Amino acid sequence: MKIPSFNGRQQKKPKSSERKSKSYRKPIARWHPNAVRLLDWSVTVGSVLLCLLLLPTRFPGTELLGIGPNWLLIWVVAWSVKRSLWEGVVAGIVLGLLQDAMTSPDPTHALTLGLVGLITGLMQKQRFIQEDFISIALIVFVMAILAETIFGMQLSLIGDRKVEYIWAYYQRVALASAILSSLWAPVVYYPLNLWWQKRKAIEQ
Repeated sequence: MKIPSFNGRQQKKPKSSERKSKSYRKPIARWHPNAVRLLDWSVTVGSVLLCLLLLPTRFPGTELLGIGPNWLLIWVVAWSVKRSLWEGVVAGIVLGLLQDAMTSPDPTHALTLGLVGLITGLMQKQRFIQEDFISIALIVFVMAILAETIFGMQLSLIGDRKVEYIWAYYQRVALASAILSSLWAPVVYYPLNLWWQKRKAIEQ
């Protein structure tokens, strides 16, 4: 059916299916709180699982000297920037234990990622950083070097390898991991930060 318009032309009447599809599209702010909470948990847990799956994966452009980005460290930094000190610590320890389950519990990644969450949360609490891509990349760079250094110290304390070999290797690992992790940090930070900002706006 066609409806005459004011300028003499005829306009098509919108189909009933189009009207129904538009009426069913509710903005997230109008969702039930439990549905929003479920979506928030899905995004958070799903992003963690994705980072875990990406750890052993080497895509073109994500490898330097055989080392890939530390995806879990990037996630912990992205999380801790927006949250309290202890939330950053708990997130780091949990993700570190998950990484230990995939690799080896000795030495542990829970200590390194826990310290990353602690320091990042402390920096944000003192307002030493800004929430932009450059600041996040810089934080990830420093935290990656710190994490690899602490991991190398744990290996040295175990005593089953020569200390000079450990530090010669981890100097290269720390630098390669820091460079790649800082370059790829926006890939993790931007979508998560966008969602968490929207989630916070809905709560307010």
